[in-house]
Order: sequence, then structure tokens, then C-alpha cells
Amino acid sequence: MSMEFSHKPVLLREAIEALNIKPDGVFIDSTAGGGGHSSEILRRLTSGRLIMVDRDPQAIEALRQRFGGVPNADIVHDNYHHIEHFLSSLHIGGADGILVDCGVSSHQLAVPERGFSYQDHHDAPAPLDMRMSMAGMSAAELVNTWTFQELRRILFEYGEEKFAPSIARNIVKAREEKPIETTLELVEIVKSSMPASAKRDGHPARRTFQAIRIAVNGELDGLDKAVCDMFGALNPGGRLVMITFHSLEDRIVKKRFAAFCSACVCPKSFPICVCGKTAEGRQPMKAIVPGEEELKENPRSRSARLRVIEKL
Repeated sequence: MSMEFSHKPVLLREAIEALNIKPDGVFIDSTAGGGGHSSEILRRLTSGRLIMVDRDPQAIEALRQRFGGVPNADIVHDNYHHIEHFLSSLHIGGADGILVDCGVSSHQLAVPERGFSYQDHHDAPAPLDMRMSMAGMSAAELVNTWTFQELRRILFEYGEEKFAPSIARNIVKAREEKPIETTLELVEIVKSSMPASAKRDGHPARRTFQAIRIAVNGELDGLDKAVCDMFGALNPGGRLVMITFHSLEDRIVKKRFAAFCSACVCPKSFPICVCGKTAEGRQPMKAIVPGEEELKENPRSRSARLRVIEKL
């Protein structure tokens, strides 16, 4: 397949502004995808350096084709959760800005073989895959082997799906006949598990696919630790910019940012502070959501939320 790795960067202008780019600084695009955010960062650097990170081998291939010869750009095939490891292997002491776009790329959704999309691919059935790294457990393995209880739990927790029990029950029932192998088969099971009224509010399988994708890619496992590690990797004055796409991710980021910005935690009744805790960061702006123009151009951005924290 062609390596045209297209990705419409969400909140592009806002993310670049939030990074507060210094021409001679070190910046990390930790979910580089097709390089949309990266190319805008590079345009603003003179003697600075950009590290582009992605765990998707197809994204890495596309980044190498696009930026392979750029002297101040490094391309790293890894998960941003391992930031301490790859920064030390590149002999980088700290970063002046780190960008994380937690979403699935347009490319991953558009290529049927990747199995991320619940949209109908008429030409050929799409395999149920959803692996961002193209390695490890696939969505098909998950739906065919996890217990009813496990399926119900992830649909509730990760998809906030109120029909989780009936969807999980019908997945188990369907796989007793034959393994569930394609995205369309899963969509049909989900549809059959809901009353007609529930199908009018967006695509009926959206929440189920979100839940399974989060579980397959471990998107919430270790997110809090990753945020801590990335904040720890910042130079003083450096900024961490995070774009999330669902309330679960956003909640983790919001809570952790608030903790970095909080100072004394002594009870109000204490006459003086004894905890000695001072704020480590500040939030230079409130959370940002896409404007009407972006929503028109890219409906997928509707749930995006950008938060930024600056290290003191």
C-alpha cells in the first residue's frame, strides 16, 4: 500500500501557539503521525532541534520519507510513554516543549486494513485490528477471547456505553457460532444490541470501537505516569501541550496538571504552612476546544480539548 500518511492535525494553530516555540529550543512531537504539527514546529526553529516520535511503523516510514534529510530532526520509533528512555539515548537533558496528540490519525482511520473505522468499507471487509503499533493483541483477539465480564467492563469504562451488558452478551453469543473477524461483523452485533431510538444519536458503534481501541492500545494505562515523566523532562519555562479526544483522557490530564499547579496542602486551620509544597507549574491558558470553522472542515475534531502547562 502507498505510504501517503495523511493526517489532519487538530487544533494546529492553537497547539503551535501554546508550545511558545523558541528558535533554538528542543521540542518533541511525541505523536508525530503524518508530521503536520512537526512541519510547523520545524518552520519556527533555527538552531533548535525537533524529536518526532510515533509508535506506528507506517507513520515512521512516512516521517522518514518526508523529514529524513532534515539535519535538526530526529525520528524515533517508540511510544511517548518511554520518554525518559529515548531522551537519554539521544543524550538530551531536557525539552523546551512537548506536544502530545492522543487521537487516532486520519490515516489509521482511512486505511481499511488497519481496522480502526466503524464505517462501512464496501469494496472489501476490513479486519478487526486497531493496533497503533501494528504489534501485540489485536481487536479481533480481544473480542474473541475476553470474558463477558471483561467486555462489559471496558465498554462501560472506556466507551461509557450504557448498552454494555447486551453488547457484551451478543459478542459472546456470536463468537460461539464463528470468530468475529471484521469491523462490519462487530458493527452489526452492536446494532442488534440496541433499541432503535439509541441508533439515532451518532453512529451506534462509536463508543464500542472507542472502548476496544483504548483497551487494545493501552491508551489509559500509564497515561498519568507518562504525563508526570513528560513534565519531568521539561526545562524550566518549558511547556507540555496535550490534545485529548475523550473525557477519560482529559480527566487524567486535567487532574495531573492541577496537582502540578497546586501549592500548600496544609489544612486551612494551620496558622503557617508546614508541608512546604510549592507549585511546580502554571497553566498559561484555559482548555481550548476547536472553533466552528475547524469543526466544519474536520468533524472528527469535535471532542478535542487542548490543555497546556508550563514548568516553573
